[in-house]
Amino acid sequence: MSQFERTALLLGEEAIETLSRKKVAIFGLGGVGSWCCEALGRAGVGQLALIDHDTVSESNLNRQLVALHSTIGQPKAAVMAARLRDINPDIKVTEYSLFYMPETADQIDLSGFDCIVDAIDTVTAKLHLIQTAKALGVPIISSMGAGNKLNPAMFEVADIYKTSVCPLAKVMRRELKKRGVKKLKVVYSREQPVTPIEDMSISCRAHCICPPGAKHKCTERRAIPGSNAFVPSVAGLIIASEVIKDLAAE
Repeated sequence: MSQFERTALLLGEEAIETLSRKKVAIFGLGGVGSWCCEALGRAGVGQLALIDHDTVSESNLNRQLVALHSTIGQPKAAVMAARLRDINPDIKVTEYSLFYMPETADQIDLSGFDCIVDAIDTVTAKLHLIQTAKALGVPIISSMGAGNKLNPAMFEVADIYKTSVCPLAKVMRRELKKRGVKKLKVVYSREQPVTPIEDMSISCRAHCICPPGAKHKCTERRAIPGSNAFVPSVAGLIIASEVIKDLAAE
Protein backbone atom coordinates (compact mmCIF):
# COMPACT_ATOMS: atom_id res chain seq x y z
CA MET A 1 0.00 0.00 0.00
CA SER A 2 1.39 3.39 -1.00
CA GLN A 3 0.83 6.58 0.99
CA PHE A 4 -0.05 8.21 -2.34
CA GLU A 5 -2.73 5.68 -3.37
CA ARG A 6 -5.63 8.11 -2.80
CA THR A 7 -3.90 10.72 -4.98
CA ALA A 8 -3.21 8.05 -7.59
CA LEU A 9 -6.95 7.38 -7.83
CA LEU A 10 -7.28 10.92 -9.23
CA LEU A 11 -4.04 11.41 -11.14
CA GLY A 12 -2.97 7.87 -12.00
CA GLU A 13 0.10 5.84 -11.02
CA GLU A 14 2.13 7.25 -13.90
CA ALA A 15 1.57 10.79 -12.63
CA ILE A 16 2.64 9.80 -9.12
CA GLU A 17 5.84 8.36 -10.56
CA THR A 18 6.37 11.55 -12.55
CA LEU A 19 5.89 13.74 -9.46
CA SER A 20 8.46 11.68 -7.53
CA ARG A 21 11.09 12.79 -10.06
CA LYS A 22 10.23 16.48 -9.96
CA LYS A 23 12.16 19.24 -8.21
CA VAL A 24 10.39 22.37 -6.97
CA ALA A 25 11.73 25.48 -5.23
CA ILE A 26 9.48 27.34 -2.79
CA PHE A 27 10.49 30.90 -1.97
CA GLY A 28 8.86 32.10 1.23
CA LEU A 29 7.44 29.83 3.95
CA GLY A 30 4.88 32.18 5.47
CA GLY A 31 1.09 32.12 5.36
CA VAL A 32 1.04 31.17 1.67
CA GLY A 33 4.28 29.28 1.12
CA SER A 34 4.13 26.95 4.13
CA TRP A 35 0.73 25.56 3.10
CA CYS A 36 1.80 25.25 -0.52
CA CYS A 37 4.95 23.44 0.53
CA GLU A 38 3.10 20.86 2.63
CA ALA A 39 0.59 20.16 -0.14
CA LEU A 40 3.43 19.53 -2.60
CA GLY A 41 5.07 17.16 -0.15
CA ARG A 42 1.85 15.26 0.54
CA ALA A 43 1.20 14.97 -3.21
CA GLY A 44 4.51 13.18 -3.69
CA VAL A 45 6.85 15.75 -5.25
CA GLY A 46 10.26 14.09 -4.89
CA GLN A 47 12.54 17.07 -4.24
CA LEU A 48 11.79 20.41 -2.59
CA ALA A 49 14.08 23.37 -1.96
CA LEU A 50 12.90 25.63 0.84
CA ILE A 51 14.11 29.23 0.76
CA ASP A 52 13.36 31.47 3.75
CA HIS A 53 15.63 33.47 6.03
CA ASP A 54 13.12 33.96 8.83
CA THR A 55 12.51 32.32 12.19
CA VAL A 56 9.10 31.46 13.62
CA SER A 57 7.62 34.24 15.73
CA GLU A 58 4.55 34.51 17.93
CA SER A 59 2.84 36.71 15.34
CA ASN A 60 2.99 33.77 12.88
CA LEU A 61 0.81 31.52 15.05
CA ASN A 62 -2.47 32.75 13.58
CA ARG A 63 -1.77 31.57 10.02
CA GLN A 64 1.53 29.80 9.27
CA LEU A 65 1.79 26.02 9.16
CA VAL A 66 5.30 26.06 10.63
CA ALA A 67 4.23 28.14 13.62
CA LEU A 68 3.65 26.37 16.94
CA HIS A 69 4.58 27.49 20.43
CA SER A 70 7.17 24.72 20.35
CA THR A 71 8.80 26.09 17.17
CA ILE A 72 9.03 29.79 18.08
CA GLY A 73 12.56 31.01 17.43
CA GLN A 74 13.42 28.12 15.09
CA PRO A 75 14.26 28.67 11.39
CA LYS A 76 11.14 28.25 9.26
CA ALA A 77 13.02 26.28 6.61
CA ALA A 78 14.28 23.79 9.19
CA VAL A 79 10.84 23.35 10.76
CA MET A 80 9.21 22.82 7.38
CA ALA A 81 11.92 20.39 6.27
CA ALA A 82 11.50 18.24 9.37
CA ARG A 83 7.74 18.17 8.86
CA LEU A 84 8.11 17.12 5.21
CA ARG A 85 10.54 14.32 6.08
CA ASP A 86 8.06 13.02 8.65
CA ILE A 87 5.29 13.06 6.03
CA ASN A 88 7.40 11.33 3.38
CA PRO A 89 10.70 9.76 4.50
CA ASP A 90 11.76 9.40 0.85
CA ILE A 91 11.53 13.10 0.03
CA LYS A 92 14.72 15.06 -0.63
CA VAL A 93 14.62 18.47 1.02
CA THR A 94 17.22 21.20 0.79
CA GLU A 95 17.05 24.17 3.16
CA TYR A 96 18.32 27.66 2.35
CA SER A 97 18.35 30.20 5.16
CA LEU A 98 18.41 32.98 2.62
CA PHE A 99 16.81 36.42 2.32
CA TYR A 100 16.39 36.32 -1.45
CA MET A 101 17.32 39.59 -3.12
CA PRO A 102 19.33 40.50 -6.24
CA GLU A 103 22.52 40.64 -4.17
CA THR A 104 21.98 37.15 -2.66
CA ALA A 105 20.46 35.42 -5.68
CA ASP A 106 23.72 33.75 -6.71
CA GLN A 107 23.59 31.58 -3.58
CA ILE A 108 21.05 29.27 -5.23
CA ASP A 109 21.18 27.77 -8.72
CA LEU A 110 17.66 27.64 -10.15
CA SER A 111 18.51 26.06 -13.48
CA GLY A 112 17.79 22.49 -12.41
CA PHE A 113 14.26 23.02 -11.10
CA ASP A 114 11.05 21.89 -12.78
CA CYS A 115 9.01 24.68 -11.19
CA ILE A 116 9.43 27.67 -8.88
CA VAL A 117 6.87 28.96 -6.39
CA ASP A 118 7.09 32.65 -5.56
CA ALA A 119 5.49 33.25 -2.17
CA ILE A 120 7.67 36.26 -1.35
CA ASP A 121 6.12 39.51 -0.17
CA THR A 122 8.94 41.86 -1.25
CA VAL A 123 8.45 43.43 -4.69
CA THR A 124 12.17 43.75 -5.49
CA ALA A 125 12.74 40.08 -4.68
CA LYS A 126 9.67 38.93 -6.63
CA LEU A 127 10.72 40.84 -9.72
CA HIS A 128 14.25 39.47 -9.67
CA LEU A 129 13.07 35.90 -9.06
CA ILE A 130 10.53 36.08 -11.89
CA GLN A 131 13.05 37.54 -14.33
CA THR A 132 15.58 34.87 -13.37
CA ALA A 133 13.06 32.06 -13.88
CA LYS A 134 12.01 33.47 -17.24
CA ALA A 135 15.63 33.79 -18.38
CA LEU A 136 16.27 30.15 -17.43
CA GLY A 137 13.05 28.88 -18.94
CA VAL A 138 11.87 27.46 -15.60
CA PRO A 139 8.09 27.64 -15.02
CA ILE A 140 7.13 29.93 -12.14
CA ILE A 141 3.86 30.72 -10.39
CA SER A 142 3.58 33.81 -8.22
CA SER A 143 1.38 34.71 -5.27
CA MET A 144 -0.09 38.18 -5.18
CA GLY A 145 -1.40 39.85 -2.03
CA ALA A 146 -3.07 37.62 0.59
CA GLY A 147 -3.01 40.10 3.48
CA ASN A 148 -5.93 42.32 4.51
CA LYS A 149 -8.40 39.81 3.04
CA LEU A 150 -11.35 37.93 4.57
CA ASN A 151 -12.89 35.96 1.68
CA PRO A 152 -10.83 33.02 0.39
CA ALA A 153 -13.46 32.31 -2.29
CA MET A 154 -12.29 35.41 -4.19
CA PHE A 155 -8.96 33.90 -5.29
CA GLU A 156 -8.41 33.23 -8.99
CA VAL A 157 -5.66 31.85 -11.20
CA ALA A 158 -4.83 34.17 -14.08
CA ASP A 159 -2.10 35.76 -16.12
CA ILE A 160 -0.69 38.80 -14.34
CA TYR A 161 -1.98 41.10 -17.11
CA LYS A 162 -5.55 39.84 -16.59
CA THR A 163 -5.58 40.72 -12.87
CA SER A 164 -7.50 43.53 -11.20
CA VAL A 165 -8.28 44.95 -7.74
CA CYS A 166 -5.17 43.56 -5.98
CA PRO A 167 -2.74 46.42 -5.14
CA LEU A 168 0.32 44.16 -5.34
CA ALA A 169 -0.75 42.82 -8.73
CA LYS A 170 -1.08 46.40 -9.99
CA VAL A 171 2.52 47.16 -9.03
CA MET A 172 3.74 43.87 -10.49
CA ARG A 173 1.93 44.48 -13.80
CA ARG A 174 3.59 47.85 -14.18
CA GLU A 175 7.07 46.69 -13.21
CA LEU A 176 7.00 43.45 -15.20
CA LYS A 177 5.86 45.31 -18.29
CA LYS A 178 8.83 47.67 -17.92
CA ARG A 179 11.11 44.63 -17.78
CA GLY A 180 9.63 42.98 -20.85
CA VAL A 181 8.00 40.03 -19.08
CA LYS A 182 5.16 38.99 -21.40
CA LYS A 183 3.24 36.57 -19.17
CA LEU A 184 3.17 35.16 -15.65
CA LYS A 185 0.78 32.74 -13.96
CA VAL A 186 -0.41 34.17 -10.63
CA VAL A 187 -2.89 33.51 -7.86
CA TYR A 188 -4.63 36.72 -6.83
CA SER A 189 -7.77 37.91 -5.09
CA ARG A 190 -10.51 40.13 -6.51
CA GLU A 191 -11.54 41.07 -2.96
CA GLN A 192 -11.15 44.71 -2.04
CA PRO A 193 -8.51 44.89 0.72
CA VAL A 194 -9.76 45.52 4.24
CA THR A 195 -8.20 48.48 6.03
CA PRO A 196 -6.46 47.21 9.21
CA ILE A 197 -7.77 48.59 12.50
CA GLU A 198 -5.47 51.24 13.95
CA ASP A 199 -4.95 50.07 17.52
CA MET A 200 -1.49 50.62 18.96
CA SER A 201 -2.32 48.46 21.97
CA ILE A 202 -2.13 45.38 19.73
CA SER A 203 0.23 46.69 17.05
CA CYS A 204 3.58 45.05 16.35
CA ARG A 205 4.98 48.54 16.01
CA ALA A 206 4.42 49.19 19.71
CA HIS A 207 4.72 45.62 20.99
CA CYS A 208 7.12 43.71 18.74
CA ILE A 209 7.05 39.97 19.46
CA CYS A 210 9.66 38.86 16.94
CA PRO A 211 12.21 36.42 18.41
CA PRO A 212 15.40 37.99 19.84
CA GLY A 213 18.03 38.38 17.15
CA ALA A 214 15.58 38.39 14.23
CA LYS A 215 17.36 39.91 11.23
CA HIS A 216 14.28 41.44 9.62
CA LYS A 217 11.57 42.40 12.08
CA CYS A 218 7.92 43.01 11.25
CA THR A 219 8.29 46.59 12.46
CA GLU A 220 10.51 47.34 9.45
CA ARG A 221 7.48 47.23 7.19
CA ARG A 222 5.81 50.47 6.20
CA ALA A 223 2.38 48.96 6.90
CA ILE A 224 1.75 45.72 8.77
CA PRO A 225 -1.16 43.89 7.07
CA GLY A 226 -3.93 42.08 8.88
CA SER A 227 -4.00 38.32 8.38
CA ASN A 228 -5.82 35.14 9.31
CA ALA A 229 -5.61 31.36 8.93
CA PHE A 230 -8.21 30.90 6.20
CA VAL A 231 -7.12 33.24 3.39
CA PRO A 232 -3.36 32.88 2.76
CA SER A 233 -3.59 29.11 3.30
CA VAL A 234 -6.11 28.84 0.47
CA ALA A 235 -3.84 30.84 -1.82
CA GLY A 236 -1.02 28.42 -1.01
CA LEU A 237 -3.17 25.37 -1.69
CA ILE A 238 -4.36 26.80 -5.01
CA ILE A 239 -0.75 27.38 -6.05
CA ALA A 240 0.08 23.79 -5.07
CA SER A 241 -2.81 22.48 -7.15
CA GLU A 242 -1.56 24.36 -10.21
CA VAL A 243 1.98 23.07 -9.72
CA ILE A 244 0.81 19.48 -9.30
CA LYS A 245 -1.47 19.59 -12.35
CA ASP A 246 1.27 21.07 -14.53
CA LEU A 247 4.02 18.71 -13.36
CA ALA A 248 1.87 15.59 -13.48
CA ALA A 249 0.90 16.34 -17.08
CA GLU A 250 4.51 16.39 -18.29
